[in-house]
Parts: sequence; structure tokens; C-alpha cells
Amino acid sequence: MKPVTARCDSVWSVATIRELARLCGVSPATVSRVFNNPEVVNAKTREQVLRTARQIGYLPNESARTLATKKSFMVGLLWDTDHRRPGWRHPFFQEILIGLKTALSGRGYHLLMLATSGEHTDDAYVRAARRHNLDGVVMIDSGTSDPSLRHLAESGVPCVSLDRPVQGPRATYVTSDNVGGARQAVRHLHEQGRQAIATITGPAHTRPGAERLQGYQEELALLRLPYRPEHVAEGDFYVTGGEAAMRRLLETDERPDAVFVAGDEMAVGALRAIAEAGLKVPEDIAVVGFDDIEVAALVPPGLTTIAQDKDGFGAAAAEALVSMINGADAPPARILPTTLVVRGSSTPSI
Repeated sequence: MKPVTARCDSVWSVATIRELARLCGVSPATVSRVFNNPEVVNAKTREQVLRTARQIGYLPNESARTLATKKSFMVGLLWDTDHRRPGWRHPFFQEILIGLKTALSGRGYHLLMLATSGEHTDDAYVRAARRHNLDGVVMIDSGTSDPSLRHLAESGVPCVSLDRPVQGPRATYVTSDNVGGARQAVRHLHEQGRQAIATITGPAHTRPGAERLQGYQEELALLRLPYRPEHVAEGDFYVTGGEAAMRRLLETDERPDAVFVAGDEMAVGALRAIAEAGLKVPEDIAVVGFDDIEVAALVPPGLTTIAQDKDGFGAAAAEALVSMINGADAPPARILPTTLVVRGSSTPSI
């Protein structure tokens, strides 16, 4: 398709919907549907309209679109993290956000970081959502027990939570199979001949932290391996927390010959602590992480890990949220499968 040019009398001229429709050979109604309800337009036509719109500088009138559809096409992102550990810096959540933004953009929605302007009332997030005229909200689990999160889920505002169960008339959540993934990790280490398998957990008050510990314990029991409380060290999902936890494990009377780490960031710290102790991975201690963030393939000797479906998180959250925005009932929770990715930290042959 050749570049499309439109006559503009000055730099302030604005392309109209009728002009865009004429250039694409479709009706203005079809152009409107591309921007307001893209899912009802076939992919070829949708791509043609969007491409031509970019070429002539067409932008839909957001105010008119809001009046016509009674939607703002804005979705809030609620991430209430501890200021000492800004979760938005964590690589796993950065990758999830990319998938979420891509999935929402493909449906015509914008993502807005939601702030509460210092409010600390139970309805602070509900008020913020209404103040910004949001169509829905995505909540990311920070492990807090803030009652305003529960109030938001119960308010009727369409909500999708990542990694945190929520209940409400228009609320659901998306998570990974944390228990099953942890069991995969322990099973893999046992298949490599490891018998003293320790774990570095996430914070016990978070759902991923608790469920991955549960999976570790269940698989040990199934394999008839002893559960040793001293072989369980709590971390915080960050590098420094993993390093400190690994040092504690190395000081136990019976040093583990393998460790399942409930997050790749912590696993990087564990590898550092093992190296500082003069030990080798995987010869002395095998390591398996959880997440499969980008650094997992780069850190020597390559981190074996349980991969989460990061693109699937964004797609599932966007699909559920948009369906509720469009009037559907809250769908059932989505539990995404995990995959074992074997690299050099668990077996010397890789």
C-alpha cells in the first residue's frame, strides 16, 4: 500500500473521520467501530484504517467518543507497594506490564497509573477511579491488607487482580499455578539426584510466596524426602533478600545440595552467595528459580527456572476486564500453567 497523503491548508489542519473513511474506502461508521469497538471489525480492515490514520495524522475525538460510547477507554493500574521496595522496578512485573499494555492497547484502551492523592480512607481507590472516570482497574498484588482494595473490588467497578484473589460483583483475578510450578522445580532437582533440597521463599503474606512454599512441601512429601525447617529461608523477591537467605542456608549443620528459589531475582542473589562461599553451581549446589525474567538466561551458568506466562497474564487480564466493562458477569479466575526451563544451574550437561 502506497503512503496516503491528505491535503492540509496549514499545520493546524485536522484530518476528519470522513476523510479517513474516504481514503480507506469504508464508511465513517466502520472507522468509528475501529476506534470504539475494534473487536467487531475484521483484522484486515482494522489494520488498514489504523495505518492510514497514522499516515494522515488522524486522532479520534476522545470527548465525542466518550459521549457516544459512555466509556472513557481509560483503565487504572493500582499498585500499592511498600515505598522501600518499589515493585514497579521488579523485572517480572515490568514484563507483565508490557503484555498488559499491549493487550489493552489492542482493544483501544489506555493505561493510567492510579494515585489516591494521599487519601487513606476505605473508599480512597473507589473515589480515585470515579474521579478519573475509569472504565476499570487492574490491581497488582503487593501483599498488603489495605481494606480500600477490598472496598474497590466490592464497589462494582470492573476489577482484575494479578496474583491476589478478589471478590466482588465485577471482579476476578489472574494468577500462575504457583503450587504446580514449585512442585515441578523440586521434582526436577530430585531427578538430578539431589536429596537435601532447600528453598528460599517469597514473603509468607503474599499469595505467590505462600503457594510456592506449599508446592515445595507437597513435592517433598510425595518424594518421601525429609522436610527440614532449617532448610526454609524467607526472602523478599529481590536480589539482596535472596543473597541473605542463601547465606543462612549455607550456615546450617547439613548444607543443602540443591535449592528451589521462589523468584529469579532472589536466585541471582543466591548464586552470588554460593560463589562467595567458594562453592560451584551446579556441582556443589543446584539452583532452580521461578519467573524466567530476562536475566535468567544471561547469569552464569544460566538459571534453570519455572517460566510464568507473562504475555498470558496481560492477555487474560485485558480480556476479562474488557468483557466486564462491556457488561458481562465476572468470569472465573484464570490460573495459568507454568513451564520448566532447564539451563546450567541445575545440570552440568546444559
